[in-house]
Amino acid sequence: MPINICCREVLLEYSKRTRDVVKGLLSGISTSLRLDQCYVEKALKLESGLQILVANLYPPCPQPELAIGLTLLINNGVGGLQIKHKGKWVNVNNDLPNSFLVNTADQLEIFSNGKFKSVEHRAIVNNAVTRLSVVVANGPSLDAVVEPAYKLVTEERCPPAYNPMKYKEYLEMQQGNQIIGKTCLDRVRV
Repeated sequence: MPINICCREVLLEYSKRTRDVVKGLLSGISTSLRLDQCYVEKALKLESGLQILVANLYPPCPQPELAIGLTLLINNGVGGLQIKHKGKWVNVNNDLPNSFLVNTADQLEIFSNGKFKSVEHRAIVNNAVTRLSVVVANGPSLDAVVEPAYKLVTEERCPPAYNPMKYKEYLEMQQGNQIIGKTCLDRVRV
């Protein structure tokens, strides 16, 4: 069997199974927010949502301080993911075998009206060993309007902290060079 057909089948199966993991996690998140079990999945139209799989190969880099990458979900045991905590970059220890590292995105922060936080993250390389990461990002449907869940918002006790925006428009803003000195979340905060 040609390698591209083999890889295609493996990646399709991997994508299906990681989507099932995401659905299970979102079910737990819905429940933790005291919403119906499928509330997040339905509200953000995840059945027709965007799923992106990215594999990154980071060979040894002679000047690792000059390179920055992306977040990862699984890796080959070589560290490199950092998150920003209290203004400082902190290494993430994600070397637990057969596990995923879960990073919540901006849309979950918006949907939960700030109860779940999106984490600023980056990948760094080193000058000694090759690092491999596989990222599977799952997002809402491109036409879904991402906004604080109406069941989590009350004008007097908990007003909406974010303005509604179509996911497609959010991605366009995020991918465009329109952000200078602030994150996309800062642009949709009320």
